[in-house]
Amino acid sequence: MLQRKFDEVVKTYFPDAMDAKDTSINVLGKMQIEHNIDISKVLMATSVCSDDINVPSTTFFNVLFGPFIMGGLGGLPFAGQTGMTAFAHHIPDNGSAFIFYGPHIGITLDGDLGKMYRPRQEETGNSCGALMLALSRFQDSNYKPIINDDDYQQMKLEESLLPYREQILDSDNSQKAITEATYQIIDRKIHEHIVSCKDEFNVDRITLLGGIIINTDNGLDDYFDVRNFEVINVNSL
Repeated sequence: MLQRKFDEVVKTYFPDAMDAKDTSINVLGKMQIEHNIDISKVLMATSVCSDDINVPSTTFFNVLFGPFIMGGLGGLPFAGQTGMTAFAHHIPDNGSAFIFYGPHIGITLDGDLGKMYRPRQEETGNSCGALMLALSRFQDSNYKPIINDDDYQQMKLEESLLPYREQILDSDNSQKAITEATYQIIDRKIHEHIVSCKDEFNVDRITLLGGIIINTDNGLDDYFDVRNFEVINVNSL
């Protein structure tokens, strides 16, 4: 019953979102049936936020090799070209590559975006914490992130989001807007890294699944709003 109520709440903001585990089954089926990919030889890479809440979001982790972790705070692929190259070199012989990417956002049963109840906590907390921190800082019109070694990923995340700042703050829901903007950044960077590292892949195809992870309550399934599913022919890049 509670899962059904969450389904209604989630779809007020993300009408196309599906249960994350159902999404996994659907995507794995497409890979096998429509694209004739042997999933027993697929290495997965992720570019999702390092937040612990995202680990059980899908069943990919139970089926595919990996993951090779590219993502840091917010889900940006901080591993960069070196990480993409390493991932390319780790794929099984005669196997295939799969990259799962995107930011995440929490939601409560009351419909509060950017919030969630974490395991064994009585009060709500931010999700994604890094994005909600960036959003709070963006409220100050004089604020600019300063890149430093002590908080490099957060500062770099905020720097990447600066071009979207006005759009985010002027939106009807700034929590959703900053998440959408982050997806665009991650999607662009993943595609750029694949192109720049294409000669490192000893495979014909790379499967991409990008979107937004929507965190619900502890013990309930998360949701995933698919924004991109594609099988790239490496030889055509």
